[in-house]
Amino acid sequence: MTDHDDAEDSFENSMAAYLDEAEHAMKTVKRGDVVEGTVVSIDRDEILVDIGLKSEAVLPLKELSSSGYGSLDEIHRNDTLLVYVLQPETPEGHAIVSIRKARQERQWRVAHEMFERGDIIDAEVIESNKGGLIVNLDGVRGFVPISQIMNLKREDSAENAETLSKLQAMVGKTLKLKIIEINRNRNRLILSERLAMQEWRARRRDELLAELQVGEVRHGIVSNLAHFGAFIDLGGADGLVHISQLAWSRVNHPSEVLHVGQEVEVQVLSIDKDRKKIALSIKRAEVDPWSTVEQRYYVGQLVTGTITKIAPFGAFARIENGIEGLIHVTEIYPPTNDAKTSLREGQEVQVRVLRIESDRRRLGLSMRAVAEPTAAVGMSDDLLEQAYQQMPPETPTPAAPTPEAAPVVASNGNASARQAEDAPTTAFGAAFAQARRMVESSPNGRAADGETSGDNDA
Repeated sequence: MTDHDDAEDSFENSMAAYLDEAEHAMKTVKRGDVVEGTVVSIDRDEILVDIGLKSEAVLPLKELSSSGYGSLDEIHRNDTLLVYVLQPETPEGHAIVSIRKARQERQWRVAHEMFERGDIIDAEVIESNKGGLIVNLDGVRGFVPISQIMNLKREDSAENAETLSKLQAMVGKTLKLKIIEINRNRNRLILSERLAMQEWRARRRDELLAELQVGEVRHGIVSNLAHFGAFIDLGGADGLVHISQLAWSRVNHPSEVLHVGQEVEVQVLSIDKDRKKIALSIKRAEVDPWSTVEQRYYVGQLVTGTITKIAPFGAFARIENGIEGLIHVTEIYPPTNDAKTSLREGQEVQVRVLRIESDRRRLGLSMRAVAEPTAAVGMSDDLLEQAYQQMPPETPTPAAPTPEAAPVVASNGNASARQAEDAPTTAFGAAFAQARRMVESSPNGRAADGETSGDNDA
């Protein structure tokens, strides 16, 4: 290389340095500007940041964020930072900048990116007013109008005391939201919980339908009650528990055993991915009490029962959740020919166990045997059978209904009819069979062992 070439290179380098210095010299900043800079060095007291001026800006450690973005642990040499100009120039010729004050501007930029992408975000409610809720989006205040809040109606107004109470109760809670309007110049950030939850639940429903397995037990929350059953939120998608699947005992309305917001364990009965429906069971997630009834009760045992159903032939009494027995009219005390004259639903009575047929889910109870223990307690099966034979003859039990006539139909179109019971061979069996038929045909009654295998349409 010649001396002439060396001179040309030196001249070009000098010119580049001069132009770069001139560019820095021409750039100016004022208090309140938010600019990008590159970290040059980090020491115990301050951080030097190149923001394009002739001298590096000083970022005091006290102007760092306490945690997260902009904290000392998160800053490294050559990182690009957004800083707020506190002082354009000190006597020493350095600008003083702050990350804390620049964080809000940075979050506005992040919010705009979220808006462009259509992100669903989480934000804490920090205030409420007559129009809706104020949320904190990492330093930026956003507004959620009443019309965009999930648990309020669009026509609700905070002038209403109940609505105002609901709004105030939401302060401190974290909501899923979606930005529907953003205007940095006007400091305007509007968000919607309704739109966010609709999209999130639709997304979550598809995920659940793909991951759920028939037979598995899941945790859920009761989201709604209807006369035909209860809807359970599985974490983004609702499944239906038909009324026959709520409990092992007879349930006339879901509100008898559940309330909205209650946490429950459910078993997945069926999944219809095409119709996006999930059939659930609460009782299947529990142990069938009839499977162990003979471990807890014995013939002649004195127990307390609650009358649940009264009919001309006698009454049903629940001795524990899921276990009901029949008190035939001849076993009511004082003696009567009409159970309705002596008993009422909800009444507690002392009874003795006369017979246990766990395989057929039957239990014979007696009030008379409590008042007159020698009349039944300790009686042999033959004597007890003879006592029941003294009752008027009953009509033989008909066969179980066909699937087309079954009271509960599954969502896949197949009725879940129970198997036909054996013809009664005892007076007790005949009485119990007649009781079951009358309860099933009554407006509020239903088969105690009627099962569903799928989702039911309302």
